[in-house]
Formats: sequence, structure tokens, C-alpha cells
Amino acid sequence: MRAVLLIIASACSFGVMAILIRYASQSLHAFEIAFFRSLFGAIATLPLLMRHGRGALRTNRFGFYVLRCAIGTVGMLAGFWAIAHLPLAQAIALSYSSPLFVTIGAVLFLGEIVRARRWSAVVAGFIGVLVIVRPGTDQFTSASLIALLAAVSTGTVTISIKFLSRSDPPDTIVLLTTWLWVPLSLPAALLVWQMPPAPLWPWLIVIGILGTLGQYFWTHALRMADASMLAPFSYLQLVIVSVLAWWVFGETLDRYTVLGAAIVIGASLYIARREANLARQRQSEPIVSAVEPQI
Repeated sequence: MRAVLLIIASACSFGVMAILIRYASQSLHAFEIAFFRSLFGAIATLPLLMRHGRGALRTNRFGFYVLRCAIGTVGMLAGFWAIAHLPLAQAIALSYSSPLFVTIGAVLFLGEIVRARRWSAVVAGFIGVLVIVRPGTDQFTSASLIALLAAVSTGTVTISIKFLSRSDPPDTIVLLTTWLWVPLSLPAALLVWQMPPAPLWPWLIVIGILGTLGQYFWTHALRMADASMLAPFSYLQLVIVSVLAWWVFGETLDRYTVLGAAIVIGASLYIARREANLARQRQSEPIVSAVEPQI
């Protein structure tokens, strides 16, 4: 129950953050909002750093962190830009295609074996993506491709976490990632820089805090329960964003976004459930090698 409550808190944090990003984008470029999200999000991790000390920042893979965070920064910039320019429900629905790219990346970079049923789920998920973006129609916009770029970047970052978790504790990953985002997101912000209006500063601070809280709640929830069990609750973010987008901005859901989101979420849930079952099977098998990779 604690894990479920934490994942719901994470979904609420990210959902409200998306609404505030759209609100802030009316007077500030999305790239600048992403920088302030990184800056104030990093400041919000100071209590974690004080608890563990500077030793939590030590790693033998700093170069890999820089590469990972550079890719993550591209994903964040693309995701914020999509939130600013797409209907909010559509932008969030497309972000849920990330597990599809994680599956492909696991095959290419981790050497994982994916069989017919998971590949079928990946294909179904991409059909859902096509239903949402509707290429070749008047409703198709290039902003949809930016949202998909964000999903690809997120999937790549997820794969990198599997590498880093073999050697570094979770708090080190969170701290280094959060602080590296600040200088990496600054150049893009400088290209469009303008001083935020005074009434917007409190909301920029809240965006940074909500982003860090959402990540914190999500990380701790996954330490208490299986991802496959928690995944359905994480999709509450789409419901929260859809309701708030209707209430605050007057946006409505179209049937293609609903249908496509249902297909993408269903495929992602199947992939999560399948991976959890395979993980349990591996844990139940006798250990035959002391150098079996820890994934």
C-alpha cells in the first residue's frame, strides 16, 4: 500500500508539473523552463546530499554519466517543447511509448533475448503511436515527432540506468544526474534567454520541486514493489493531466488520442508484466556462475 501511495504521489507530481510547464510556456520558452526545472530541482536535492555527504557524488563512471545526462537533457528539452506545443493529453500519451524503445534498446545494447510475444506488444504499441499522431492527415504536426524524440531519449536513459545500477547506489545516480542537468541544459536556455516575469518565479520553483519529488517518490516506490504491479497506477498521470488541461486550458480529448493511448498503455503494461515474470524465473534458477551479470 505504501508503494501504491508513493507511485500515485509521483503521478500527481509529474501531472501538475506538466500543467505548470504549459502555463509557464505562455510567457517563457520551453528550453528556459527546462533549465529552471533542472536548477531548482537540483537545489531540492540538497537535503539528500547533506544526508550522504560528498561521498555520494563519487563514481568511476563520470564520463558515462555525462553522456547519459546529455541524452537525458535532449529528452527533457524535447519533452518540455512538446508539452508547450501539443495538446497536453497527446504529449503525455506519446511519452508512454518509452517502454517500447527500452525493449529495442535492451536487445541492441544489453544483449537481452526478446521473444515473439514481447515483440508483438512492441508492434502493437507502435500502432497505438500511429493512431495518436495520424501521419498523412491534416491533424499531423511535427511536434508529435519531437514528443517521440523525448520518448526515445527517455528509453535510452532507462537502459543506461541498468548499467549504472550495477556499480553505483540509487542516490548517487539521482544526485549526479540532477546536478549535471543544470550545466547541460543551460546552453539551450541561453539561445532563447529572457528574464522571467516576476509572477512566474514561484511557479518555476514549484516546477523544479515537483520534478524532484516525482522522481523521489517513483524511485522509492520501485524499491518496495514490482514495477509491473505499480505501472497501472503510474498511468494516472494521463488522467490527471487530461482533467486539469480541460479545467485550466479548456482542452478536450479526441477519440484518436484515447484509442492510441489505450493501445500504447496496454502494450507497455504487457511488456512490464512479461519482464517481471522473466525476472522472477531468473531469480528462481540456481546460480551457476559467480560472474552472472546483475541487471
